[in-house]
Amino acid sequence: MKKDLLVMGIETSCDETAVSIVKNGREIVSNIVASQIDSHKRFGGVVPEIASRHHVEQITIVLEEALKEADVSYEEIDAIAVTEGPGLVGALLIGVNAAKAVAFAHGIPLVSVHHIAGHIYANRLVSELKFPLLSLVVSGGHTELVYMKEHGHFEVIGETRDDAAGEAYDKVARTLHLPYPGGPQIDRLAHEGEAVIDLPRAWLEEGSYDFSFSGLKSAVINTVHNAEQRGETIKPEDLAASFQASVIDVLVTKAVRAAKEYGVNQVLLAGGVAANKGLRAELTDAFSELEDVELVIPPLQLCTDNAAMIAAAGTVMFEKGQRAGLALNANPGLDITIHNHE
Repeated sequence: MKKDLLVMGIETSCDETAVSIVKNGREIVSNIVASQIDSHKRFGGVVPEIASRHHVEQITIVLEEALKEADVSYEEIDAIAVTEGPGLVGALLIGVNAAKAVAFAHGIPLVSVHHIAGHIYANRLVSELKFPLLSLVVSGGHTELVYMKEHGHFEVIGETRDDAAGEAYDKVARTLHLPYPGGPQIDRLAHEGEAVIDLPRAWLEEGSYDFSFSGLKSAVINTVHNAEQRGETIKPEDLAASFQASVIDVLVTKAVRAAKEYGVNQVLLAGGVAANKGLRAELTDAFSELEDVELVIPPLQLCTDNAAMIAAAGTVMFEKGQRAGLALNANPGLDITIHNHE
């Protein structure tokens, strides 16, 4: 009988200190996340220096908690997967150095993982992946369509040219004086309003799978300023609904078109904005009409940054024979296609 493969994941790319242990790349044994939202709230965004300090304070506690919850020791861990990038360099360094220290002290193989590959593989904790597939990645720093013909192979067929969807959400939330993080606030407001304000949708060139949200963000800000100058009041819930309708329309339309063109078996939703209720509902509606394409949407706790997704992706990299040396460094601009093996 084949022994179970236990991989520990470590994720510190932004403002969550997370450690998880995953069995056979599919089953979460423990998943501990220490969030810093309260520390960053008063600044209206993540402060890198504060994030790094919190990671330093939390990492050993979270490591111990993950082992305790899984009821395993380091001797039983087969590999340690850690987020190499992209992310905040100071934050990434804490996770990378913790992973290297544990790997060295206990003689455990080390595997480096791309943060977005982690978000994509969060879906494998829900359903086995069926290739070829398409992943719609929507997070604070990324909006892209990634085509996968097999495990560990990533081809970016469309990406954002300016603001990612998550950034646009946060900036619009600030314009509406909503608390940080803005995404969930806009999503909540949007459900109370009507999409009655005409806002642009950036389709770009014909056939393009790229995204652009900076024009939309500017249009929202201009709408608010123009109304203020005329002494008119715009209902914030209507503005939120109109903004969200524009973002979702573009995301869903391009995802459906790409799924058809590339003839995929599955479409995965990935990234922090995947927690958006409006996006989840519209995608579900759109893909219910495509009988031969399965839509996979991870549960809310696997959409935001966590280490189970890093362990899930790391398991695949480990099984493919990829290893990182102790010279591994944080790489804030890491390209997702770097690990592709033809």
